[in-house]
Amino acid sequence: MTKARDLASAIPAPSTVSSAELGFLDGVTSAIQTQVDAKIAKTLTTTTGDIIYASGANTPARLGIGSSAQVLTVASGIPSWATASSGAMTRISTTTFSSVSAISIDGCFTSTYANYVAYLTFTGDTAQTNINVVMRVGGVSDTAGYSNVSLFASGGTPESAEDTGGTGVVRIGQHLEYTNGTKIEFYAPEIAKSTSLLSYSNSYFSSGGNGIYLVGAVHVDGTQFDGFRLQFDNSQSGTVRVYGLEN
Repeated sequence: MTKARDLASAIPAPSTVSSAELGFLDGVTSAIQTQVDAKIAKTLTTTTGDIIYASGANTPARLGIGSSAQVLTVASGIPSWATASSGAMTRISTTTFSSVSAISIDGCFTSTYANYVAYLTFTGDTAQTNINVVMRVGGVSDTAGYSNVSLFASGGTPESAEDTGGTGVVRIGQHLEYTNGTKIEFYAPEIAKSTSLLSYSNSYFSSGGNGIYLVGAVHVDGTQFDGFRLQFDNSQSGTVRVYGLEN
């Protein structure tokens, strides 16, 4: 009995926890809980390159990765991806073609830009051809409503022509013997009013020197176009780049 009383007296009485110590423990617990609450679930991201942002106070959200060459911007206070601006001109599309007699560039004209410019280059020194353009909407070529005047010079011999027939296509240049460079300007193609075109084309012919085409054309009705088509007399290869011009 004495041994039991001695053992009991040897056990220290529980110490009293001060209010300061309790406050400290509460603070640690609160901090841990805050960290747990603030942790973003890994399942919020699904794709390599995803970005986490706040869609509202204490509300994480996912922004999926953008397309190649896009840049991060802000729209209506929310981050988003957008096509990088190249200053006054923004590239809309690049289309490479190989051994074709025609190439359609559809969906390149939208309300984002009022005016556009396209650059055509042929690959290598291919067969001679006339270069024609026709406007398109909904994947369908419009072969009515055209009027144009062209100035042409080859080896110092100037010529001119006018076509007010309103049908067919507009000849905007020639590819003679060596690599051609052609520029086409489209004014208000997507707006419901007349669409104007200006084009410049230059090529070289060994037996006649440079061949230069300067063309002004109008599509006289109020069609809203979303694309165009280039047509050649024979198969050609090359690239067409379309740019929107800053309003």
